[in-house]
Amino acid sequence: MTAEVQRKFKEVFTELQKLGLLMSGDVTRMVSSRNIVGSWWSDENAHTIFAVSEMLADHPDVLVMKLLHGNVTYVHRELWGRVYSIGAARDGWQLKKLSPAGKSLLKLLDKEGTIQTHRLSKSLGAKPGDIARELEARLLIHAEQIHTESGKHAKILETWECWAKRVGYRARAKDAVAARRYLEERVASIKRSSANLLPWPAELKESK
Repeated sequence: MTAEVQRKFKEVFTELQKLGLLMSGDVTRMVSSRNIVGSWWSDENAHTIFAVSEMLADHPDVLVMKLLHGNVTYVHRELWGRVYSIGAARDGWQLKKLSPAGKSLLKLLDKEGTIQTHRLSKSLGAKPGDIARELEARLLIHAEQIHTESGKHAKILETWECWAKRVGYRARAKDAVAARRYLEERVASIKRSSANLLPWPAELKESK
């Protein structure tokens, strides 16, 4: 690990501690000191961006999930309780119009606790990754990308209860409505508006 990587990671992590969450684009911008249009893999700072991103993902106080605008978001431990409360609530917006395959996968996860997408039965559908993304987008599960032994991309899916146990987090589900309000206000203070950034429907964001 180079001194530059260490310095950039410290800057990014300090900002994450201050704000509570950062989008992957925030990280690339901080590391490269400019906005990157398109993929950052071809950027001259790609190695440092990758290294800092991996260090964030491996940090015990950081949760990586698809939260803001459906993109990778780094969430500091300070906000884990709110995220857990929302995810574990299984409110109407999470379950309404959930596909039959999504319902089947959620039921299977409730039974197994954790599943790898490349090991899913095709009886759930031809593209298990799409089914997993449906649950992930509604915050019904936690998903983490991995590489299989053959080098292919896959995901580890787990219930929020299983995730909490794996990372050693003593989770207690609280009022999901209050948790949503808190995240809306936090995101609005960072991004000026939480509209279209958080995954629950607009009518829930507008209601008091």
